[in-house]
Amino acid sequence: MQGSAVRLNGLRKSFGETAAVSGVDLEITDGEFFSMLGPSGSGKTTVLRLIAGFESPTSGTIELAGQDVTGLAPFERDVHTVFQDYALFPHMTVEQNVAYALKVRKVRKAERLKRARKALAEVRLEGFGKRRPAQLSGGQRQRVALARALVGRPRVLLLDEPLGALDLKLREQMQVELKALQREVGITFVFVTHDQEEALTMSDRIAVFNQGRIEQVGTPAEVYETPSTPFVAGFVGTSNLLTDQAAQRIVGQTGTYSVRPEKIHVLEGLEGLEGLEGSETTAPADASQYTTAAGTVAEVVYLGDATRFLVDLDAGGRLTALQQNLETSSADVAAYRGARVRLRWHQRHAVRVPDAL
Repeated sequence: MQGSAVRLNGLRKSFGETAAVSGVDLEITDGEFFSMLGPSGSGKTTVLRLIAGFESPTSGTIELAGQDVTGLAPFERDVHTVFQDYALFPHMTVEQNVAYALKVRKVRKAERLKRARKALAEVRLEGFGKRRPAQLSGGQRQRVALARALVGRPRVLLLDEPLGALDLKLREQMQVELKALQREVGITFVFVTHDQEEALTMSDRIAVFNQGRIEQVGTPAEVYETPSTPFVAGFVGTSNLLTDQAAQRIVGQTGTYSVRPEKIHVLEGLEGLEGLEGSETTAPADASQYTTAAGTVAEVVYLGDATRFLVDLDAGGRLTALQQNLETSSADVAAYRGARVRLRWHQRHAVRVPDAL
């Protein structure tokens, strides 16, 4: 059984009259890639800074590997933090940047050089040791920052939106590389992000933050497929909720239900609909297991590989459906606006969302 890398007990942090963190209880296991996801101001970065020791909690405790470190200074905690701006020393070489923490610890020159080169190899930067940060691309500087964090083999690596400054394609590449690196080195990663796709891509588990509290903790599939609050349903993925009278008329019960866009088939009324994968004109053999709802296409958004339909339902409310494009082009989608359609989804894909506490 894996041990506990980080445990937060009743953690609170206030800045004056503002409560940034309001009673967070959380346990992160050894070797886990754990993400703290939420919008700006939700408290996730403050929690990271509390774990690192850059802030002191108003109340509550912080444990690392079972040791209470609440009152310890940052350098006394077995953690290292990677920031979005990399914080590299411009006058030092890459090798010197990576070895700097070892130099502070009085590690012998030969040993710190060996460990720095090993860390650079882990992030695939062999041969870059003599360059300076200004001679590197953004992705390479990010790798240097990671190598510098890994060289001392901390028990926990804290990452504060480290990919936020990268362009989309490089960020997606780094997401895959970062997860692979974490598996290879086996260190606990605690990753802060506001990007839901980033969290879903890399994490073993995710904590979704809102207004200083944790709304849900679970695997990416649990958080996405079975959101435990309306906030999680709306923030993680496209907001697609049936509520009140619309839920009663369509689902047959009152309450709040989440239906993900890719689970919805668009039926009837669209010229050239056969170009959209998943669109159908005939009922499935087990039609009794499906729910249908009529409506009008209010807007269509061409995404290249897919088309997003925003449909105003006759029963009230609006749902978004996502259909893959097989033959449809950007020139086709404008004709869909204003079309009458039926939406269909399997009953199991309408997930009841508990009311917020």
